[in-house]
Amino acid sequence: MTSVEERRIVIRNDHGENLVGILRETGSKDLVIICHGFQSKKERIPMVTLATTLGREGISAFRFDFAGNGESEGSFMYGNYRREAEDLRAVIRHFRKNQHLITAIVGHSKGGNVVLLYASKYNDVPTVINISGRFHLEKGMEGRLGKDFLQRIKQNGFIDVKNRKGQFEYLVTQESLMDRLTTDTRAACLSIDQNCRVLTIHGSRDKIVPATDALEFARFIRNHKLHIIEGADHEYTAHQDELATVVLDFVKAVREDRNTAELLQSCERAVNFIKARI
Repeated sequence: MTSVEERRIVIRNDHGENLVGILRETGSKDLVIICHGFQSKKERIPMVTLATTLGREGISAFRFDFAGNGESEGSFMYGNYRREAEDLRAVIRHFRKNQHLITAIVGHSKGGNVVLLYASKYNDVPTVINISGRFHLEKGMEGRLGKDFLQRIKQNGFIDVKNRKGQFEYLVTQESLMDRLTTDTRAACLSIDQNCRVLTIHGSRDKIVPATDALEFARFIRNHKLHIIEGADHEYTAHQDELATVVLDFVKAVREDRNTAELLQSCERAVNFIKARI
């Protein structure tokens, strides 16, 4: 049975803010980084489920809070896709310095958009898993901001978002709204290297982000696999095990392909060495 150790790790981002995460360490150099969604945190499902499942199979996993969320420092900001991609960059740099091999980056909901943005900009990860990301970022705002949100934000410069009890939750500025509206998902998908394998997973009964968005990712990402989980909602409330299995199988397949390629390269080097000696 794989020995697993969990420990809290703090990583400084490029803005001087401390990002807090939990490393589930198995002793393997392979590491999967797991990113949460909008107004979420590392303790929520499915982040914990995924890290636990990967750990059981000997794959280390790190789940962390983006700046302004959970235990991490900074102020919560609406939009913020590009800056969260830079938070992810800081995390990846940290673990590469510590000799970890980033096997995959996984993101749920908004985190799915973040991992795709990261891959489109840096092209230095072999595997991206997008769980319930939103393709059409211009949609899905009225539910949180109200039907007249554009008029109100133009008039006042900001919107106070309140919960169902009328309590203040967060501030949306015109700048942060434009950050979301100018994040070009299609362009990001087209920019992802064809050697990067991308898996999109979506629940057929997702009421937050429609499953039709998953079909758009499949249209524009070159090396792409789509998996729809029948009956699953946005949080995969009753489908945690199925979600974790799909993620695990994809990560293991990519890792096995990499190991096979490395073995073939090693054999080729050995053959060339022998030929040179003859």
